[in-house]
Amino acid sequence: MSYQLSAVVADVELLREQTADLDHAVLAALRQDFALLPVTPQLVQELTGGLPDFAPAEPSAAQPFELVLSPALDGLLARWSRQGPVAYLEAEFAGGLGRQAAAVWLHGRLTFGPRYDDSFAAPRPDWPINAALARLGAEPGRWIDPFAELGLHLERNTTGWLTHGRRGLSADYWDELAEEWEEQQSGDQQQPGRLGAVGDWGIP
Repeated sequence: MSYQLSAVVADVELLREQTADLDHAVLAALRQDFALLPVTPQLVQELTGGLPDFAPAEPSAAQPFELVLSPALDGLLARWSRQGPVAYLEAEFAGGLGRQAAAVWLHGRLTFGPRYDDSFAAPRPDWPINAALARLGAEPGRWIDPFAELGLHLERNTTGWLTHGRRGLSADYWDELAEEWEEQQSGDQQQPGRLGAVGDWGIP
């Protein structure tokens, strides 16, 4: 199954304030009071006044992001970071192989990265996205790493995150559906004739 991510992540109130007047900004809820802003060509154009530029070659350590962080976009994220840390994250996986990259701005300047990885030989906390999320203030919890703790695995692509945000879903949406299904199954055992299936709730 494939996975693709191109997004800004920061404190939900910070992003809400900075994007309140934007037509193409959709905020998707994450855990720990963070939010994810899917980065689309329309959003980049609205933010910078120009069309986005993409790297001609595959991302690498020399060019970590597919999206070229133009001076206008870099400057905008730096300005946002005067209110708190802001991260730009990219990832793409398919068939067990992939890449991820991250950068963090704070106090009006780039303070982490851009860092790129496609081998994942380092310890999990040092993977670019996990390291960036830790710098945002993500705290350990019951999930395996900050990526999962905040819920970045919940949607598979930009379209999914846009839907997530527009529907106002919580980061625990799928967990809540699973719990609801389990409660329904328990009730079904006591009430023969009622049918329930995992697929009814959209859970893979």
